[in-house]
Amino acid sequence: MCSRTQATEWIRAGRVSVDGRIVHDPEFPTIADRTRIAVDGRDLDAAPDRLHLMLNKPRGLVTTARDEQGRDTVYRCFDGAGLPWIAPVGRLDKASEGLLLFTNDPPWAARITDPDTGPDKRYHVQVDRLPDDDTRAALRTGIAHEGDTLRAKSIDVLRTGERTAWLDVVLDEGRNRQIRRMLAACDIAVLRLVRVGIGSLALGDLAKGAWRPLTDAEVADLARVRPG
Repeated sequence: MCSRTQATEWIRAGRVSVDGRIVHDPEFPTIADRTRIAVDGRDLDAAPDRLHLMLNKPRGLVTTARDEQGRDTVYRCFDGAGLPWIAPVGRLDKASEGLLLFTNDPPWAARITDPDTGPDKRYHVQVDRLPDDDTRAALRTGIAHEGDTLRAKSIDVLRTGERTAWLDVVLDEGRNRQIRRMLAACDIAVLRLVRVGIGSLALGDLAKGAWRPLTDAEVADLARVRPG
């Protein structure tokens, strides 16, 4: 079932037909058991095929279906693909990039996003200075920030330059803007943030803005409960 708000959005977007005719009025009259309602050409009562996709999200796109400020959204990457409605599994903020999952399978999405049993997320993060050993230890132990305790499961140095460094950060929870907030609390600025893995699923060489379906094995593996 979809929410009333979601149904209204679908109707106004021209995705809903009544007895074969597209309607744009959310108050269009229908008769129960006598009116054929379809979304994207599929009868509302028909079970949709389950889709599980991965996208290499470009920087600058917002993770939402529609943006009040008119900014480009991640759905631009699916233009012309003819996909049924899909929703992001978790989020990446506008300035972040990398691996983002989409599905129309709510129970599967709930297992992926469960903070206690869902898969770890791996990020490569460019910062404006190399955090010292004590700072990295504090980030693993937990940093207090705005009423939350934010921590990384692991944080390692990938490489360093004259003025910047790249870190490998693994999270086993997903608080809002967690990496940016915890590093900011240590006076470290994030220059670039790329999610490169979710559980055993790696971003790999998928091109920026490209997407692909997950294999059956990948779908099953991501849904496995994370060991405690």
